[in-house]
Amino acid sequence: MVAVLSCGCAAVETAEPPAHPPYTQQPIPSGAAVAPPPASTAAAPDCGDPTASLRPFPPGETPASPALDRIRERGRLVVGLDTSSNLFSFLDPATGTIEGFDVDIAREVARDLFGDPQRVDFRVVAAKDRVPALQAGTVDIVVETMTVTCERRAQIAFSTVYFEARQRVLAMRGSGVESAADLDGRRVCTVVDTTNLQHIQQVQPAATVVTVQNWADCLVVLQQRQVDAVTTDDSILAGLAVQDPNLEIVGPGFSYEPYGVGVNKADTDLVRHVNGTLERIRTDGTWQRIHERWLNVLGPPPPPPTPRYED
Repeated sequence: MVAVLSCGCAAVETAEPPAHPPYTQQPIPSGAAVAPPPASTAAAPDCGDPTASLRPFPPGETPASPALDRIRERGRLVVGLDTSSNLFSFLDPATGTIEGFDVDIAREVARDLFGDPQRVDFRVVAAKDRVPALQAGTVDIVVETMTVTCERRAQIAFSTVYFEARQRVLAMRGSGVESAADLDGRRVCTVVDTTNLQHIQQVQPAATVVTVQNWADCLVVLQQRQVDAVTTDDSILAGLAVQDPNLEIVGPGFSYEPYGVGVNKADTDLVRHVNGTLERIRTDGTWQRIHERWLNVLGPPPPPPTPRYED
């Protein structure tokens, strides 16, 4: 707006000072960025069934092997995970301990190695660092809502599937976002270097995708209205939704996300050991108890995923 002053001469226009904003904008989390378009449309590598893994050892057998002997000599199982995935792996503020569905899965692996589920050292590993951590040997296994894909199987080994999720959308109630289709021209958050980023760019290429380092950061930018929605697996979205009653999971699932335990490709006997643990907890009711403890927000526990083996 301008003001015109009459002074018996030529009109002089003076701009009014801009109004101060009613509040200071919150900074975005460190490492947040707008994702570039996909580099190419090349087809993903084909490895057959990526969820097929190595058969477990026969019950009661724990053979000597370089990988298992290394862990037994150390006396601890070193597990990579993420502490920002509420319900799966998070830091309990009341106890100061790491808890969740993935944590309990890792403890069952340690139980079968040592007879003690507490003999675990947890290392916080960002999503982008999961594969490098396994390749470098800084962790023995990664239990971190990690989807089994052919691309990842070219770099690391996986256990059989221990949880099945579907990618969906999380939005503010009443926002008008009811599915991925409504993200045309809007901003959506996901974590960098995840299958979720690939899928949302395929399903809704007209969305602006903001990538962050962890799921807690996605919750922050959604609450600060810096994005219109978050997209990831429904299991992870449930953990975000229980932290804020203004949020709701919307729309149908648009991708299949089978979770596997990541292992270094050279540690085949460790893969078999992990698969033995997963087979045990599927049959003795432990898997269902872990699901009821952490994921009752998703409803009654379904049957555990059926294992597939390649040998």
